[in-house]
Amino acid sequence: MGWIFLLLGGALEVAFTTAIRYTDGFTKFLPTTIVLALAAISIYFVSKSSETIPLGTAYAAWGGIGAIGTVVVGVLYYGEPVTFGRMFFLSLLIISLAGLKLVTD
Repeated sequence: MGWIFLLLGGALEVAFTTAIRYTDGFTKFLPTTIVLALAAISIYFVSKSSETIPLGTAYAAWGGIGAIGTVVVGVLYYGEPVTFGRMFFLSLLIISLAGLKLVTD
């Protein structure tokens, strides 16, 4: 169940980091409120996941899921560049997350 909580938290991290672009430096009330609510729920799920997954693993995976997802959103929806370097290091991150999953009880 911990990994399901972690995936939910990671998905919400993608949502709140993507939504940050609409806050105009946290000066727009509604987008800022949405970002803060999504962030709080995301952190809640990470805390739930850390009940069964070591905290360091949970935090690293949460950040990695968020980073990967945010890059994908940026490429697909905002026309961010797909370069060899970005994809290489993104692949390393994915491999690292898979490794963490394999070595965690």
